[in-house]
Amino acid sequence: MKSSERVALFIDGANLYATSKALGFDIDYRRLLKEYNSTSQLVRAFYYTALIEDQEYSSIRPLIDWLDYNGYSVVTKPVKEFTDQMGRRKIKGNMDIELAVDAMELAPFIDHMVLFSGDGDFRSLVEAIQRKGVRVSVVSTVTTQPPMIADDLRRQADVFLDLADLQNKIGRDAGERQPREPRGEGRMPAFIERGSAPRGPREPREEV
Repeated sequence: MKSSERVALFIDGANLYATSKALGFDIDYRRLLKEYNSTSQLVRAFYYTALIEDQEYSSIRPLIDWLDYNGYSVVTKPVKEFTDQMGRRKIKGNMDIELAVDAMELAPFIDHMVLFSGDGDFRSLVEAIQRKGVRVSVVSTVTTQPPMIADDLRRQADVFLDLADLQNKIGRDAGERQPREPRGEGRMPAFIERGSAPRGPREPREEV
């Protein structure tokens, strides 16, 4: 039965990809959206990832395009390249700030936040969202060695959901294909007001 609970999904794309791969299955983003739409009032589903812009072809672009046309609010930014003290080339593409800002802005309009990430840096965000009266569930896994979720994040969450237990609900069936991942007070923010009806191209396969 569908509840009146207002829910928002916050997906750390790279973290969720690493977690699902460690568990040996792909996420079916169509099924994931359907699962939460069928049981609650889904306000927004955010997907965060960094992109390497100077590449002629980005392997994650087909997934990003599909998500953007099929009910997800996709948030991206270019990765930054730098050279460390040892002269090694490094790439940085952290989306924590973007996710945290969106979550804090949306908090007054939801009852339940579902965070798909095991990153311990989100513990403070979860605590801040809870202080606003919002229930927070965190989705990751403890079945891998080592666990994919930071212990302090798991303890801070109101509910911990192991991704392994959700495979039959949001996992991609064998043989299917899909891409993979290597503001004003008292007024709804603009990103909530945008429509999110499913449309657009067929869901692609994740490719490295």
